[in-house]
Amino acid sequence: MVDDKALRAWFATEVLPFERELMHFIARHSRQSEDVIDVRQESYERALTGARAGLPHSARRYVFTVARNVLIDRARRARVVSFEQIADLESIVAEEARFSPDHQLEARDELRRAMAGLEQLPPRCREVVRLRRVEGLSIRETAARLGVGEHTVERQLTLGLRALVDYMHGGEGRIDRTRRDRPKHRKVER
Repeated sequence: MVDDKALRAWFATEVLPFERELMHFIARHSRQSEDVIDVRQESYERALTGARAGLPHSARRYVFTVARNVLIDRARRARVVSFEQIADLESIVAEEARFSPDHQLEARDELRRAMAGLEQLPPRCREVVRLRRVEGLSIRETAARLGVGEHTVERQLTLGLRALVDYMHGGEGRIDRTRRDRPKHRKVER
């Protein structure tokens, strides 16, 4: 059993720092905006009651799970449960996985790898990929900005994305200019 002083210290240092994030989480999954504070308070109350038996290893994960359970309990107690509400509650479970530290570390590693692969591309190819995929420009806009033809943009994008995918899958990420996708033309002898 955890004493009150240790419990208050745990709450202040481990739980309160992510209160803003918790409020956003509750607001996204609550039907009425005036319920957000009530759900937060009920979540804190349940979290403190549960933590009296022993402090959890991950306070963040613990409190978000408690908040999710409070939202589910409130939905169950509601007199009329709409299909939208049930669908929203099912998305909470999927969204919880997005907050896991493992998922965040994997996402950061993938982003670092993608950035490293992008840096290995030739300058024009890198710029085409950046303009098309990061900034979201159209082929025409990209071609105008770079002063090249639209066909060049399409080709550079194809080469760049292939190299980037190769790099992300553990390859060297080199540009392969051989055209395997197009049949070779044979000279016709006359």
